[in-house]
Amino acid sequence: MIKEIVISSEINNISEVEMFIDHVTKELNVTDPLYGYIMVSVVEAFTNAVVHGNKSDFNKNVFIHADKSEKKLIFKITDQGNGFDYSDLPDPTAPENIENLTGRGVFLMKKLADKVDFLDNGKTVVLSFDIV
Repeated sequence: MIKEIVISSEINNISEVEMFIDHVTKELNVTDPLYGYIMVSVVEAFTNAVVHGNKSDFNKNVFIHADKSEKKLIFKITDQGNGFDYSDLPDPTAPENIENLTGRGVFLMKKLADKVDFLDNGKTVVLSFDIV
């Protein structure tokens, strides 16, 4: 199974991402809590791609690719931005950051996905989820 979607970099396109996730997870009979982990992680990755990667430029796109291997469901989210230094992100749980309204997306992805990788200088995030 390989599914892909291309979405314009507008934050209000989150509903398209949610429908894509629903389609993929229903096809594989994914249930809670894994469904919730996938939804939060992929939506966070999309949001980061739109806001930070593509700088909310609606002329740029976000590419979401879903693939299933034998025991994994893998989502790749790619933007058309310049990338970022994913090894130097502030800790959102540090006292000086705890009241910040943003800055938790990568933290959440790392907590909810079984594996998170960044490719192409941070332009692509790969979220892997173990499935049975």
